[in-house]
Amino acid sequence: MSTISFPESFRWGTATSAYQIEGAAAIDGRTPSIWDTFCQVPGAIANGDDGGTAVDHYHRYREDIAQISELGLDTYRFSVSWSRVLRADGSVNPLGMDFYSRLTDELLGAGIEPWLTLYHWDLPEFLPGGWLNRDTANKFADYAVAMQKVLGDRVRIWTTLNEPWCASFLSYGAGEHAPGHTDPTEAVRSAHHLMLAHGLATQALRAADSDAQLGITLNFTPVSPADPTSAADVDLARRIDGTANRFFLDAIFTGAYPADVIADLGSWWEPGLVHDGDLAAIAAPIDLLGVNYYTTDVVRAPGPDEVAAPKVVRGRQLASPHITAPEARALPRDLPVTAMGWPVDPAGLHGLLTWLHRDYTGPAGVGLVITENGAAYGDEVLDADGQIQDSDRIEYLRGHIAACGQAIAEGVDLRGYLVWSLVDNFEWAHGYQQRFGILAVDSELRRLPKASARWFKELVRAGVLQL
Repeated sequence: MSTISFPESFRWGTATSAYQIEGAAAIDGRTPSIWDTFCQVPGAIANGDDGGTAVDHYHRYREDIAQISELGLDTYRFSVSWSRVLRADGSVNPLGMDFYSRLTDELLGAGIEPWLTLYHWDLPEFLPGGWLNRDTANKFADYAVAMQKVLGDRVRIWTTLNEPWCASFLSYGAGEHAPGHTDPTEAVRSAHHLMLAHGLATQALRAADSDAQLGITLNFTPVSPADPTSAADVDLARRIDGTANRFFLDAIFTGAYPADVIADLGSWWEPGLVHDGDLAAIAAPIDLLGVNYYTTDVVRAPGPDEVAAPKVVRGRQLASPHITAPEARALPRDLPVTAMGWPVDPAGLHGLLTWLHRDYTGPAGVGLVITENGAAYGDEVLDADGQIQDSDRIEYLRGHIAACGQAIAEGVDLRGYLVWSLVDNFEWAHGYQQRFGILAVDSELRRLPKASARWFKELVRAGVLQL
C-alpha cells in the first residue's frame, strides 16, 4: 500500500453557502434574494423545492460547527447572505450581522478558521437591474466594507465571488440559475460587472486591512477536443475554455480579457462595456485563488447528419450551454459517473492545478486552495446499524485528494482542500434530490455522519492518504 503525505500547514476543511443551508429566509430582517424569487418560478427547481428552510443552519449553526470540530477540520468556508446583513438603503441590519458575528466567534472558539465568501449567488432583490446594472459592482464594494468593519478583526481570509461564470453565463445566458435570463449580451455584461465587483471589493478590503488574505473562487471544468487532429473539435474546445476559464483568469492575472474570446463574442460584447480603470481594478493583486473542480469535458463537433446539438455537461450543473460553442457535444467516456452524470476524472484535477500554477498563480505568487470538490451519490446503501455507506464518494475523494498530493509533490503551491459539502443541502436547480454532503440530514433535520465523514476524519487526523 502506498501513501501520500501532506504538509503540516495544509488546510483541511469543508464549505457551504448561505442560501443552500441557512433557511430562516424571512426572519430577523432578511429580505428576498433573486433565488427566493427564482424558486417561485414554476418548473425552475426540481420538485418545486426552495431554500426557505433549507437545513436550518441559521438556528443550528452551533451543532454544525460541533460537527466540523468533531471531524478535526481546521477551516470552514461559508458565505454571507447579502440581503440578511444590509437593507435596501445600504444600512446595516443588526440582527443579520449579529448572526455572522456569532457564527465567527463559535468557529474561532472551536479552533476553526472562518473563511468568508461575500457572494455565492444570492443577490438581493432590492438591487435594481441585478448584475446588468454597473452600479451593483459599486454596491458590492460597499457591502464588502460593511462586512469588514464588523468581522475584519476576526476573519482573516476573504473570497469576493464564488463562481462568477455561474452567476453570469449560466444565470443570464442559459437561464439555469437565478434570475433565469437567456440573453447572451446580458451574460457578457453581467460577467464583466461581476469581475468589476471583485476588483473594487478587493481594493476596498486591501485598503481596510493590508494583512488580510484576499481572493476569488472560480469553477473549472477542463475541456479537451475529442479528436486533436480535428480543427472543428479543437476550435470548440478553445471557445469553451475561453468563456469558461480564460475570460476570468486573464482579467485577474493579466489585466485584459483574452482577444480571441472578445472576437468570439462578437456583437454580444457591447461597445463601452469596459470603462477606463476597470481592468486595473479587476487585476488588483490577490493572495489566493479558490479552485472548484468536479469533472472534465471532452467535446466534439456534430456530424453532418446531426441537426440539434444537446447541451454540454460541465461545471456544477448539467445543461450548461456555452454561448460561443452551441454546437458542442459531450463525448461519452469509459469513466464512472456521479449521480449528476458527471464523469469521475481525478487526472483532470491534477492537470488543472499544474496548468494554473504554471501559467497564472505560480508566476504571480498566488496560492491555490481547493475550495470545492465532492460528488453527489444516491447514499442509499445502509449497513447493519442503518448508517450510510457511501463508498463511491470515498473513492471519489480518495482519487481527487491523491491528485492534489501529486500536484504538491511536483511543486504546485496548493495550500488546502475543502470538501463540498458539509451537509446535504439545497442544490440549486436540482433542489434537494442531489446530495453532496458528508453528513446526511434526516426528516427532523438531524445531522447524520456518512462513512465518507468518518473516512475524511481519519485522513485529516493522520495527514496521510492511504492508496
